[in-house]
Amino acid sequence: MNYKKKGLIRLIKLITTYQVERFILTHKDRLLRFGSDLIFTLCEQLGTEVIIINRSEDSTFEEDLAADVLEIITVFSARLYGLRSHKSKRIVEELKEVAARL
Repeated sequence: MNYKKKGLIRLIKLITTYQVERFILTHKDRLLRFGSDLIFTLCEQLGTEVIIINRSEDSTFEEDLAADVLEIITVFSARLYGLRSHKSKRIVEELKEVAARL
């Protein structure tokens, strides 16, 4: 969901300036959670070969959709719990400061 990653931007620059002949991934989803097909199409148009080592067998539309929904839920739940942990840490620190003053 975040396409402003430094490594991704650098990769796109390398591909578009014809500095990458072959792009090798261990798994398809290691590049991006969503939108990897856009990068693969870019590679195809610019003559960069894409190799995916651990390619799973072709899945149905329903299986792909279910996997995408699970990834979305995972991302948002991780963000939610991450926000909660930061709030909890801040509250604990504030309580410690108040207790130290007493």
